[in-house]
Amino acid sequence: MSEVYRLATIDDAEEQFQVIHHAYASIRELGITFLAANADIDLIRDNLLNNTSYVLEIDGAIAATLSLKNLPELTELPFLYWFAVSPAYKNQGIGNRLLAYVEEVIVRDTLLADGVVLATSQKHPWLLTMYQRKGYEAFFQRPLGDSDTLIYLKKKLLKQASLAQ
Repeated sequence: MSEVYRLATIDDAEEQFQVIHHAYASIRELGITFLAANADIDLIRDNLLNNTSYVLEIDGAIAATLSLKNLPELTELPFLYWFAVSPAYKNQGIGNRLLAYVEEVIVRDTLLADGVVLATSQKHPWLLTMYQRKGYEAFFQRPLGDSDTLIYLKKKLLKQASLAQ
């Protein structure tokens, strides 16, 4: 099994749409109004053209995707969003590996940011606690639709210890 982490391109739009659409099915069922939950192919293309998106491919197929942009009105830190794992790869650690790659290789080591931000629904049954277990801490919230709250979380990214002592 070969794994490749890479920057997504516009040529990935259709496959990325399929991953996001299927991964966000439970979000739609919960009535959570994330933009990604109802994204169409044009919105996926727009995201690929105007922001940065990463994929984890397994044997040439996109298994997971995660996008990155700036939210200067809220934070100087990079913002992660549209995190999705193909249902065929759920519960295999694929999402954890892509999240760690983007946090460490892209945000910390390439962008040289000392932290990262993401947001999730307060009403989702397990996402908030999952991110908290990964070291994210809530710092801001705002309404999400009529009956939910969007919780923004940040995580401090520690610099890699030098191997040369």
